[in-house]
Amino acid sequence: MQAYLASSRVVDFTHPAVAALARELGQGAADQEERVRRCFEFVRDQVLHSVDGGIRSPVTCLASEVLAQRTGLCYAKSHLLAALLRALGVPTGFCYQRLRLDGPDSPGCLHGLNAVWLEAHGWYRIDARGNKPGVAARFCPPREQLAFLPSLPGEQDLPGILAEPLPQVVAALEGASDLPSLLLQLPDWDGRAAAGDPACIA
Repeated sequence: MQAYLASSRVVDFTHPAVAALARELGQGAADQEERVRRCFEFVRDQVLHSVDGGIRSPVTCLASEVLAQRTGLCYAKSHLLAALLRALGVPTGFCYQRLRLDGPDSPGCLHGLNAVWLEAHGWYRIDARGNKPGVAARFCPPREQLAFLPSLPGEQDLPGILAEPLPQVVAALEGASDLPSLLLQLPDWDGRAAAGDPACIA
């Protein structure tokens, strides 16, 4: 489990602002599930999904950047949620779905979310993308309630729980000059199983 508790360049929970928020959210929580719920709802509700915020939203990647700007795409929001939970000692990884966000004929792209290790239930996926009409993700273990359910041809849940974000996701976020250009070339899955990554479980 150590890989799912580690700080890294992207999951930078040692950053003072991230560490302070984690302490604030964890203070007085009755148990592990309460700590997870508080962190999940903060990122879901208090950090605006970049698309919902409009094309002038900054592109963020590192957990500390997401917190400072209070905005990010699904990937970036998952980075912040992982940082907050790991700071509180909750093993947290990264999961991805391949979706067609604009219908069956639209290009596929990756959607990022998290999995957390709950003492009472084991690995449990949560999606802090941010709710809107048609999207109603919740933390309600043991039942999963994610933002999206893959159903169109070519959509699927990618296998594995990664200890670090996919490299192509980080490269896309850090290489984008602005949000409109990033939305034209969102990262996609190249057909190789995420479970092939050495830092993940099947």
